[in-house]
Amino acid sequence: MGGVPETAATVEERWRQFFRWGPYALLGIATALAAATAGELMSGPEKAAAGVLVAAALALQLCWHTRRAAAPPRGAGDGTGPVVLVPGAPGPGSVAYFVLRTALAFALTWLNPFFAVHACVGYFDAVQLLPPRPVFTRAGLLAVALTLAGSQAGGLPPASTLHWVAFGGLFLLNASLAVGLAHLGAKETEKAAERSATIAQLARTNARLEQALAENATLQAQLVLQAREAGVADERRRLAAEIHDTLAQGLIGIIAQLQAAETADEDQARVHRRRAAGLARHSLGEARRSVQDLGPAALEHDTLPEALAKTAGAWAERTGITARFTATGTPRPLHDEVAATLLRIAQEALANAERHSGATRAGITLSYMGDEVVLDIRDDGRGFDPAAPPARGSHGGFGLDGMRARAERLAGEVGIESAAGEGTAISVRVPLARHD
Repeated sequence: MGGVPETAATVEERWRQFFRWGPYALLGIATALAAATAGELMSGPEKAAAGVLVAAALALQLCWHTRRAAAPPRGAGDGTGPVVLVPGAPGPGSVAYFVLRTALAFALTWLNPFFAVHACVGYFDAVQLLPPRPVFTRAGLLAVALTLAGSQAGGLPPASTLHWVAFGGLFLLNASLAVGLAHLGAKETEKAAERSATIAQLARTNARLEQALAENATLQAQLVLQAREAGVADERRRLAAEIHDTLAQGLIGIIAQLQAAETADEDQARVHRRRAAGLARHSLGEARRSVQDLGPAALEHDTLPEALAKTAGAWAERTGITARFTATGTPRPLHDEVAATLLRIAQEALANAERHSGATRAGITLSYMGDEVVLDIRDDGRGFDPAAPPARGSHGGFGLDGMRARAERLAGEVGIESAAGEGTAISVRVPLARHD
């Protein structure tokens, strides 16, 4: 069963404890080994000198850590490689501490080779205590390597030529290992810094993404609200147009038939009343279909050309105005919404001609032209200025605006040509959307 991986915080804490207590432990071990061999390796004066130097090394260690105990640790790591953390940052104090400690360790090693145990701590903290320039770091590591090589060669100074040769070889070995490992440690530190920077950048990116998602959620809520409001407004406009095109026109026709019945003889009055009743029933049915959002009743069983022909005929019979319907091109099945829109526009144009133009003739032409269908409604009435249409009044006002709104819902357009005394021509062009 594998162990639990150590976190970066755990590794950092262990290194911190090592640099806090490690020098004391190594100094104690070195002193114990030197004391055990003092009878064979040291004279009386050397023992006294070693005692003084050990006390100085202990005082230096206490002074350094008392001064730097409150300073935050310096270093970085992610727990995946060697991480070296020491209190404080390179400065005159840390350089002086390293130099004095290394000098004391060298002097002690000169007196007894086992004091080199204390000197080896310099391998671990030279990079952190010395200025961040290779010349200073390497000089510190070489000083530590010199001390350890002297100890390994049998003590300082070498007593014979063989000892000098061994000392030189061991120094080169220690120096190579120290400098090489320091270089690898520096590379690992750089990689750790890069990883930390990448993680920080990812954290910032994630924060920006979370902020963008929150903004998008707010924007989406606003868009949903706006779409709902737009849908309500669009439905209101649709009902207003349907009421104008069905109920309003039907009521106008009923009023006209009832007014005509008042001045006609009994037989003609009966005809007018029958037409008024028919218009009332038709308007009621159209009102119900508008509420249910269904197409015009005229398109329930007939195609658009047939419905337009019947609409023109019924309008001509009711108003006494000559009306003719013509279809050109090859008829094609249209989408229900396209057919309903064109029929409503034709009905509105005829109603306008009846109420306002004083026309004697009118014509409706439905043309199938490639990718679009065109509806033209013409009359020979008094006409008007398209740039200054009649003001909205009690008899309507949704007419021209309603036509444009209906056509625009289908990506179409409405063109109006008219002049005083020259009649009116309305042309509606919509894309040819076929029935599903």
